Amino acid sequence: MSDLNLGELDLTSDEFILDEVDIHIQANLEDELVKEALKTGVDLRQYSKQVESELQRIEQASIKDYIKESQNIASLHNQITACDSILERMEQMLSSFQSDLSSISSEIQTLQEQSVAMNIKLKNRQSVRSELSQLVDELMVPSSMMAIILDTPVTEQEFVEQLHELDNKINYVKEQSFRETLACNDVQEVLEKLKIKAVTKIREFILQKIYSFRKPMTNYQIPQNALLKYRFFYQFLLANERHVAKEIRDEYVDIMCKIYFSYFKSYTGRLMKVQYEEVADKDDLMGVEDTAKKGFFSKPSLKNRNTIFTLGNRGSIISSTELEAPILVPHAAQKSDARYPFETLFRSQHYALLDNSCREYLFLCDFFMVTGNSAQDLFNSIMGKTLAMFLKHIATYVSDCYDSIAIFLCIHIILRFRAITVKRSIPAVDKYWETVLEILWPRFELILELNIQSIRNTDPQRLGTLDTRPHYITRRYAEFSSAIVSINQTFPSEKTNALLGQLQVEVENFVLRMAAEFPSRKEQLIFLINNYDMMLSVLMERAADDSKEVEGFQQLLLARTQEFIEEILSPPFGGMIAFVKESEALIEKGQMEKLKSEEARASHLVRGFASSWKQSVENLSQDVMRSFTNFKNGTGIIQGALTQLIQYYHRFHKVLSQPPFKGLAVRSELINIHHLMVEVKKHKPNF
Repeated sequence: MSDLNLGELDLTSDEFILDEVDIHIQANLEDELVKEALKTGVDLRQYSKQVESELQRIEQASIKDYIKESQNIASLHNQITACDSILERMEQMLSSFQSDLSSISSEIQTLQEQSVAMNIKLKNRQSVRSELSQLVDELMVPSSMMAIILDTPVTEQEFVEQLHELDNKINYVKEQSFRETLACNDVQEVLEKLKIKAVTKIREFILQKIYSFRKPMTNYQIPQNALLKYRFFYQFLLANERHVAKEIRDEYVDIMCKIYFSYFKSYTGRLMKVQYEEVADKDDLMGVEDTAKKGFFSKPSLKNRNTIFTLGNRGSIISSTELEAPILVPHAAQKSDARYPFETLFRSQHYALLDNSCREYLFLCDFFMVTGNSAQDLFNSIMGKTLAMFLKHIATYVSDCYDSIAIFLCIHIILRFRAITVKRSIPAVDKYWETVLEILWPRFELILELNIQSIRNTDPQRLGTLDTRPHYITRRYAEFSSAIVSINQTFPSEKTNALLGQLQVEVENFVLRMAAEFPSRKEQLIFLINNYDMMLSVLMERAADDSKEVEGFQQLLLARTQEFIEEILSPPFGGMIAFVKESEALIEKGQMEKLKSEEARASHLVRGFASSWKQSVENLSQDVMRSFTNFKNGTGIIQGALTQLIQYYHRFHKVLSQPPFKGLAVRSELINIHHLMVEVKKHKPNF
C-alpha cells in the first residue's frame, strides 16, 4: 500500500517538473532571438553552444576590464567612504542647528508675549495718566479764576469765560462724586463758595436789568437785548440754583405783565379818542329811508363821520404797505385833529400787539430756554392779562357796532396778521387770533342779516317821491356789495358769499317793488335799467367780471334794456312793427291771400314813416338821454333802438316785396335802407 503511494507521488513530481519545463520552454520560445533562430532553421543545440561560448568570452573581457580599472575602483571606494563621513558630520551639524532653531522659536514667542504684555501696560498707564491729568486739571481751582469770579464785574468778558470754566468744574465734580472719587472732597467747599459768589453777582445784575424796565418812558427792548448777550447767566442759575432762576423768572413775568397791560390799556384808550365822532348805530341800515333821522331830536351833521356802506379808501388798510405801517401816535393825531375809522385803530392796536408778541416770545425762548408748551405757558403768564383786556375791549365795542365794513376789514386784518405769525413761526398768539375771529364773524353775519331784513321790510310808499333815477337804497347795496366782494377776494368765505347772495335777492325784489309803483311800463323800465346799470357799474369797479353779482345784474340789465327798446319804438313805429310781425306770421303759414286786404294799411304805413321818421328818431334820442343818468348807458340804448328800427324797416321792405304788394305804386316811396342807415348815424349821440 505504501509502495503504491510512493510511486504515485513520484509520478506526480515528474509531471510537475515537466509542466515547469514546458512553461520555461514556452517562455524561451517567446524570446525574439529564439523566434529568429527557429525561423532560420538553425539547430538549437548548436545555437546554444554558440551562445554559451559568447558569454564566456564576454565574461573574460569583463574580468580584464575590472582588473584594468581596479585602481580607479579602489579610489572611487575611498572617495565614497570620505563622502559618507562628510555627510555624517553634516547630518550632525544640521541636527544641532535644528535644535538651536527650535530653541530660538520658543524665545521669539516668549518675547512676543512679553511685548504684548508691555503694550497693554503702556496703554493702561497712558489711560490712567490721561484720566488722572484731566481729574487733576478739573479739580484744580486756579487762583486767577477765584480772583476774577470774586472781583471782576459780570459784564466783563473775563468773568463770562471764567464762569463757563467754573460751570464745567462744578459739573465735573458732581459727576466724579457719583463715582465716589475721594479727591472731590478737597475742592467741593471752594467750588461751592465760588458758585455762591457768582450766583449772587449774577442775580443782582439780572434783577437790576429787569427793574430798569419799570422806569417811565423806557424802551424795554434795549435791556432785553442786553440780557440776551448774557443768556448763559440764566443757564448757570438754572443748572446750579434753580430757586434763584425761578425768582428771576417770576420777577420778570410780574414786571413785564404789568408793563404790557399798562401800555396797551393806555394806548387803546388814547386810540379810541381819535375815532370818528359819529359811528353807525342800529338805524344805519341799508333799507332805512333817508328821512328817518330828520326828527327834532336828530343828531347834528358832523364833518368827521365814517362812511357806512361805501368802501372808498378804507380798503387800503389791508394792503401790504399799510398793513405793516408804523402804528398811530394818538397825541400826534389829536394835535392835527385827525380822525380815523375803527378798522384803522384796530390795525394799529393789533400790529403793536403782533410786533411785541413776536419779540417777547422769541426773547422768552432764547433767554429762558423754553420751547413748546412751556414757552406758550410762560408767554401766557406775561401777555395773558393784556390779551384778555383786548378781547373784552373788542367784545364790548363789537356788541354795539353796526358798521359791517369795519367789522369785515377787522376780520381780514386778523387773517393777514395770523398769516404773518405763521410765516415767522410764532405760535404764541394763534389762540388769540381764533378767539377774535369768533367774536367778529357772528357780529358781521348779524349786521348783514339786519340789513337783509331792513330791505325785506322796506315799504316803497314810505320812501318819498317816485323818481326813475337810481334809488339811494340800491346805491347803498351796490357800494356795500362791491366793497365786501373786493375785500373777500383774498381770503374767500363761503358764509360771506351766501349772505351776499341773500342780500342780492332782497335788493332785486326791492327794485321790482319800487318799479311797480310807477304808473307806466316805460317808467318802470327806466327805473329798473337805471338801478341795474348803476349797481353793475359800481360792482365792476371793484369786483371781478365773472363774479355772481356782476353776471346776475348783466343778465337783468340786458333783458330790461331789450324790453325798453321795444317800448320806446312802439309809439312812433308801432304800426309798422305790428304790420311786419303779422305779415311775417301769415307768410310763414302760407296764407298769402290774406295780405291782399292789407294794401291800404301798407300804403299808409309807407307814407307815414317817410314823413315822420326823422322827427320821431330825434324825439326818441332826446327822450332816452333825458331818462337815463348814465350817458354811456343812454347812448347804448339809443344805438340799440336805432339798430332795431333799421332791422324792422328792412323786414318791412321784404314783406312789401311779396306778390300781394309788388304792384303797389307806393313802393316807390320806400326809403332806401342804406340811405336810412346814413341818416340814422347822424342821430348817434356823442357821449
